[in-house]
Amino acid sequence: MKTHILLAATAALTTGVAAQAAPLASISSTTSYHRATVGGIRIFYREAGHQDAPTIVLLHGFPSSSREFDSLIPLLATRYHLIAPDFPGFGQSDAPSPAAYAYTFDHLAQTTSDLLDQIGVSRYSLYLHDYGGPVGFRIMAAHPERVQALIIQNANAYSEGLGVKWKGIAQYWADPKAHPDVLDTFISFAATEQRHTAGTSHPERYDPDTWTDEYAHLSRPGQREIQGALLYDYRTNVASYPAWQAWLRAHRPPTLVVWGKNDPSFIASGAEAYGRDLPNAEIHLLDAGHFAFDEQVDEIASLMLDFLKRNGY
Repeated sequence: MKTHILLAATAALTTGVAAQAAPLASISSTTSYHRATVGGIRIFYREAGHQDAPTIVLLHGFPSSSREFDSLIPLLATRYHLIAPDFPGFGQSDAPSPAAYAYTFDHLAQTTSDLLDQIGVSRYSLYLHDYGGPVGFRIMAAHPERVQALIIQNANAYSEGLGVKWKGIAQYWADPKAHPDVLDTFISFAATEQRHTAGTSHPERYDPDTWTDEYAHLSRPGQREIQGALLYDYRTNVASYPAWQAWLRAHRPPTLVVWGKNDPSFIASGAEAYGRDLPNAEIHLLDAGHFAFDEQVDEIASLMLDFLKRNGY
């Protein structure tokens, strides 16, 4: 009798452990990590999901890398194929000196587009965040036939979306050598932290390892020159806003805007402005800052899954 009871208890325990060990839906598609040589430069990228599924290309912001999508990727990978590259000079990609690689947004876009060609990704939706915006808009302009849908998250394309700090940056554009303090502030530890925490009502949701790691990257030899070159070239993005807006009007891709409305850099007016050129765009202002997925990743993933499904992807 005792033997039967013991066997039954053991079976029940084993069944319970097996049930608990079943993979969760959100992590059943494991992210893998890759490098490809593009134009002589090693480019790092994350990949997840089944390669036969519709592809989403995730383009990161400053001063981060594809790592910023770590919490978002598993929530999408059960249904989509995800590619998230690091731009040259960022994350795990090579960071050649500006003498060896021209750090312009034109060049970042070309390198990223060449990577997608090399790994056989020819149709995709684009997730644009911060610096990923000007990179993505250049890729779209060159290859409009490849774009299925847009997800725009604090990636600005309108002058009214520029926060107060951009007035100081405009002085740097006019004369970089006369305003080294602008670059000093831009790559400082305080600014690196505030890109995550400024405007949030939930600071406890933000992992401080994020900005300490980003600042450690910015402190590496050569990074000041790299980031100074890109900050100076950012003026070409503002000059391109009218052309990008015209592209949106001409092509009208299905568009989801998920915007951290408390972002002091790219303010909420920049999100709402997309509605002028894309009357059918779905615009959601979230109670979050510049890195909205740091505290609203579940909401963003849910909105994306619903939006893409309704648009046939």
